[in-house]
Amino acid sequence: MLGSLPLAAQGTIAQYGRRPAASKGPRALGLIQLFPNGKAHLIPVAITVDGKFFDAGNYKGSPVPMALDFGVVYEGLRTGVSQGIFTITQPGQAGHVWIAEGTWLPAGTKAPEKGKKYETPKIEDKDAPPRLHRGDAKPVEAPPAEKPAPPAPAAKVQEPPAPFEDPNRPILRRGKPDPATRRELVKNFDEEAKSDKEAMKSVQIIPAISDAAGPDPRPYNFDLRGGEEAGYRTKMLELASAEVAKANAAPPEISSAKSRKTASARKPPATSFNDVHLRIFDLSNSNDPVLILSAKTRPQATGSTEGEEITLVARTNLDGDLRRLYFAHTDAHHLEITPRMELIDAIDADGDGRGELLFRRTSDTGSSYAIYRANADRLWPLYEGTP
Repeated sequence: MLGSLPLAAQGTIAQYGRRPAASKGPRALGLIQLFPNGKAHLIPVAITVDGKFFDAGNYKGSPVPMALDFGVVYEGLRTGVSQGIFTITQPGQAGHVWIAEGTWLPAGTKAPEKGKKYETPKIEDKDAPPRLHRGDAKPVEAPPAEKPAPPAPAAKVQEPPAPFEDPNRPILRRGKPDPATRRELVKNFDEEAKSDKEAMKSVQIIPAISDAAGPDPRPYNFDLRGGEEAGYRTKMLELASAEVAKANAAPPEISSAKSRKTASARKPPATSFNDVHLRIFDLSNSNDPVLILSAKTRPQATGSTEGEEITLVARTNLDGDLRRLYFAHTDAHHLEITPRMELIDAIDADGDGRGELLFRRTSDTGSSYAIYRANADRLWPLYEGTP
């Protein structure tokens, strides 16, 4: 899959011109979990080194994975816009899965000052005798009072030597690791995960990047004009309805030309949807929208109590018509065939300045994460993790 990456990118390069130089890495991608109680965890997703993707939870995992080492700094991003800084203070495992806890500093807030040296306060002598003034005459000053003896200088605190830092460790260029946060080598988060089950219901998920020399982030929102979103929504629902009908249509056994003509003239009923969510991105900074629709089909009058979950990805052509890049439909009983696809966000996973789509894939064996590039005619997998 990784060997086909240059060929897959050719369609994108030809359409949008010269591709900017990508970060050689290491560039780590993770997900920050912000809990209501103020705790913050990071889930490693993938790490790129020289253009190749690896599982960030396993890459150089001795004694801890590189992406979760002490003091590594991540920048949280929502659709390419900075949300804050996460600094790892303790890596560990929960159910044999690597995660890390750390400190979260929201964007626009000032980090608390640490290690400020003591300075002797300057005390103004307000008990000095008053000065007398007579017209333009010079003021007559009383003889200066004896100044108290200065306090003894504070003893200098010897600062510990700076620890050795691996130059190849993925540290955000604007971040600075704090060696004082180093604690135990590996922490067991199993008990903590059990107590945080209720908090998980309202946890915030923010994609994050750690790269010492990667490009500056940029927003991937598509600027919509008045009425454009409603128009795109209508078109996407129509395309989704057609894809559902096509996927669920059973090939009829037609014995004559007359019956074939009757079958072709019969139009399938339009599919109705619930829980419709539409995201629109400008991934390549070219004013070319990429649309992602997620929804659930309404159960038909056949006794079924639940509908299918669908994910549709499309982009527009020069005429403004939609071109399907990806479509999937599944339900809770068919996850072993087609996993459920949940869009997380658009993020620059490989450091080339363009956005990719980050999904959570849920199958019958568990959940994993996948990164896709939206090419001219399809979604191309850059990384697909295993549950």
